[in-house]
Amino acid sequence: MTRWLGSLAVFLLVVMTLLRFVTHTAFLRDGLSLVQAGPAFWLGLRYDARDVAAGLLPVLMLGSVPWLNPFRNRVTCGFWFLYLGLFVAGLIVFYVADFIHFRYLGQRLNATALSFLGDATISATMVWQSYPILRIALAAAVAFGACMAAVVSLYRRTLEAVVIPRRAVRVTWFVATSLFCLVAIFGRLGQYPLRWSDAFSLQYAASGQLALNPIESFINTLDFRTTGYDLEKVRAHYATMSNYFGVAQPDAERLVYDRTVPARAEAAPTTRRPNVVLVICESFSAYKSSMWGNPLDTTPFFNSLTKQGVFFDNCFTPHFGTARGVWATVTSIPDVSIADTASRNPSMVDQHTIVNDFEGYEKFYFLGGSASWANVRGVLMNNIKGLKLYEEDSYESPRVDVWGISDKNLFREAEKVLRAQTKPFFAIIQTSDNHRPYTIPKEDQAEFKLADLTEEKVRQYGFDSLAELNAFRYTDFAFQKFFEAARQSAYFDNTVFVFVGDHGIDGNARTMFPPAWTENRLTSFHVPLLFYAPKLLPPQRIHSVASQVDIMPTIAGIVNIPYQTRSFGRDLLRQQQLDGGASNVAFIIDHNDKTIGVVKQHYYGVHRPDGRNEVLWADFASSPLAAGPDEAVKTEYQALTNAFHETARYLLLNNQKTPPVMPRTLATKQGH
Repeated sequence: MTRWLGSLAVFLLVVMTLLRFVTHTAFLRDGLSLVQAGPAFWLGLRYDARDVAAGLLPVLMLGSVPWLNPFRNRVTCGFWFLYLGLFVAGLIVFYVADFIHFRYLGQRLNATALSFLGDATISATMVWQSYPILRIALAAAVAFGACMAAVVSLYRRTLEAVVIPRRAVRVTWFVATSLFCLVAIFGRLGQYPLRWSDAFSLQYAASGQLALNPIESFINTLDFRTTGYDLEKVRAHYATMSNYFGVAQPDAERLVYDRTVPARAEAAPTTRRPNVVLVICESFSAYKSSMWGNPLDTTPFFNSLTKQGVFFDNCFTPHFGTARGVWATVTSIPDVSIADTASRNPSMVDQHTIVNDFEGYEKFYFLGGSASWANVRGVLMNNIKGLKLYEEDSYESPRVDVWGISDKNLFREAEKVLRAQTKPFFAIIQTSDNHRPYTIPKEDQAEFKLADLTEEKVRQYGFDSLAELNAFRYTDFAFQKFFEAARQSAYFDNTVFVFVGDHGIDGNARTMFPPAWTENRLTSFHVPLLFYAPKLLPPQRIHSVASQVDIMPTIAGIVNIPYQTRSFGRDLLRQQQLDGGASNVAFIIDHNDKTIGVVKQHYYGVHRPDGRNEVLWADFASSPLAAGPDEAVKTEYQALTNAFHETARYLLLNNQKTPPVMPRTLATKQGH
């Protein structure tokens, strides 16, 4: 019995190690050499051993009962083969889901994937259109058959060679094997067990991704599904945050974050307030674009716009994911929910937004696909008064894939609506073509020329595939077509156009940025932020730190309207006048790595799951600083990180359109 289980364990560990090599080769090769990956492979073997031991221990324990022993009672063989078949099938399902998840989001499979079940039809359609599902299913079936053939073959070989030893020998082997399984499940010889967070204590950020297997990653992130806050911690950081927000009359007991921001000056009676067009750009990753000198020059048109507008080249999104990006932009609060996005949480849907302070404005939201995704429709319609929502069924243009109509046609349809307006308007346009399945409409392929580059060159400058590169270029093409039409319309000169990425994309940016950007996944959060209004704003490129949550207050400042808020955002242009943006902070939460941090001036401070706090140089506009941060800087960044995180957890539940009389108190399980 122990011989069979031992051979099965070795077989499964070899297979799982080979799959880890596939993970490294397919997803992490650019960020981690094979030599650097050595410790991750060793730690990963220990994680794999835990899962294999947990799966085989029931066979060992129950199989020690004579009438359940498959070598003494052949009738039970079918039961154990069924059990092992389910175990192997489970492994295959986890790994297939992991590879698809990694290809889709650049992250190992984790509990956040359960949120896709809330939009199962859209998720399934996207997967069907993006991946060769039938071939994947066939490959999985072949793999299952091969593994089960190995299980049966190892059983037969053991049966042929079995010699029943004396009872004392059998007991010794049983005890030894049981202890080995228990040690493997515990993970180490010591006081504390092997934890998932040990993967992120390795030297390189990519090592944590490589060390974990999908079972460990998924199961251990289930513990982080409850979002709440600790009132004592919120109050402990209140002084820091109320000072950062500029609260006029701070009150730590009542947790007052409300502030009223007046207009900068009275508008002339005959002056029509400027329109606003806010474009939330799918996966608009900074290092892949032309603005930071990517040799592939993927966004030449947008690059020309940045030279005519106010361009923040140090802007960061608080998190990764489209729904979270829309949330942070509209509400000005980072979505620190762990499993489900805040938009899917019924207790968080009621949110105040500065958009409502644009009184007398027509309000529009244009999306090429369905706003049912992640309950975006509920967030928008519930919180923006008088919003006119346009989605895939609202247009004449045909759908091209799961994400609805093409971005070019989305801009064309939106522009037709906007040019017909007689009142000031606030319009949000959300793009989606720069996203798997990377569809380039046939109607545009004559005018839009597809690039034809080698895979080596594409990967060298941060792209995963030629299809992704062309989709990124197509986004720039869509921007150009939009502006060609908008410039012919009467509203153009009196409109503030704002462009921001919903999030970045993890990848190799070493040819353009310091190593910290690639090794610590800053590329996942670094996006362009442009305010374009040549008649209203003199052009400038600003290096001060900016965040997605600052967009709404900055727009309100440009348009010169008074507004109320209790959220995170600050007027970036006003801060430039006050302190040159030196006090600006961009909070970042990496839901995959379970890290939280802040970017301020030259540094990125990161708080890791194992308790380590690192402050990394993250500036790209100048030469590296001569000396690293001192202890005072590290302490400051750690305090800021915790202050932003705890306050975000609180405000997600206390930013209602009508503020609560008393804060909602919830027990908390979430933590880092």
